[in-house]
Amino acid sequence: MKRRQQMWTWAGILFLLATGVIHLVAAPDAFQEAAYKGWLFYANSAGALLAAIGIYARQRLAWFLGLAVTFGAIAGYVASRTIGLPMIPPEPNAWFEPLGVLSLVAEFGFMIIMFLAWRNRQV
Repeated sequence: MKRRQQMWTWAGILFLLATGVIHLVAAPDAFQEAAYKGWLFYANSAGALLAAIGIYARQRLAWFLGLAVTFGAIAGYVASRTIGLPMIPPEPNAWFEPLGVLSLVAEFGFMIIMFLAWRNRQV
């Protein structure tokens, strides 16, 4: 594997693992709001781990799974703070919760890495 390709691969894996760990840590609190939200957090963690393993194994589709996981997490974050989620009212004052911001950094980081790797034909 070329050095640059290794850089994209490891950066993508690390951003996905960060996303997964953050959602795994936050899942118990999410269950207190609504059970489905807690399960979605666990699903995010599992999807992020599966995508990271796939990227390590050089499976091209794993990058797209990672994109779906990160995009879904960002969409949920924005929806939960603007229009709310089913059975959960909007939380407009929660934009800057530390775990949420850290998660956004990891998710957008993965998207940027994927774009750069794709642009350089490494994905």
